[in-house]
Amino acid sequence: METAIGVFDSPERAKEAVRKLLASKVPQDSVIFLTRSATDAEVVGKELSKGAVTGITGASMGAIAASMLLVPGIGGIVFGLGLGAATLVGMIGAESHKASAAEQAQKKQSEDAEFFRGVLKEGRSLIVVRTESKEVATTASSVLDSLALGKQPATTSGSETVIRKSEDISIIDARGKIAFGEGVTKLREAIANLSASGCKKVILNLNYVDYVDSSGMGEIVRSHMTISKQGGQLKLSNLNKMVHELLQATAMNKVFDIQTDEESAKRSFRV
Repeated sequence: METAIGVFDSPERAKEAVRKLLASKVPQDSVIFLTRSATDAEVVGKELSKGAVTGITGASMGAIAASMLLVPGIGGIVFGLGLGAATLVGMIGAESHKASAAEQAQKKQSEDAEFFRGVLKEGRSLIVVRTESKEVATTASSVLDSLALGKQPATTSGSETVIRKSEDISIIDARGKIAFGEGVTKLREAIANLSASGCKKVILNLNYVDYVDSSGMGEIVRSHMTISKQGGQLKLSNLNKMVHELLQATAMNKVFDIQTDEESAKRSFRV
């Protein structure tokens, strides 16, 4: 599954991103919009309504598109917009039982909103595109990179990840781009290897990263969730100026555990 994430501080830019995604043939059921603003939900919801599937009227589409999600600790309601399973939101912490596909979709979007609570609390909104299609992911990344916060100049650098060990801590040294294609694949493979070996303490060293696109941001989020689901922790360290400014502009610095350097990150595991 490929994931691209765009962060917005303007409903009009989010609306334009949704319009371009749909016009570029990104399936509606791949698009999720999260916001705390009822106004933003209405603006973007109208754009989603224009692309309703056959047999769904604009009026009924409006009812389907806007679902409300109560997220503990965020201080209110989160609006989740999208079509199909993406709109079936549920309460966080629902009782564990054998869930239907719809209930699993509800839980998934709840987890999304809970994870991004720091971004939402800062007044930002998010568009998340999830797809199995490489072609759709490429298109989504291009659209979100052009309109979302934190736009960066293009780079021709390659991508590299090297795993080091320090006692029971694994350090991933990332270099070059964390972007759709090679950069995302290499980070995903590194995290998969650590997850398979049961590693629960991981540091992602971003000192030598010079570009992160919307798919790269999605992959870092995915990495965090992968390690967290097995009871571990992922910490980001050695943020250079570019990465620091990107995370600050998008408020993603409220989401991740960020440490100044590798030694600080190692000590934080012992606290």
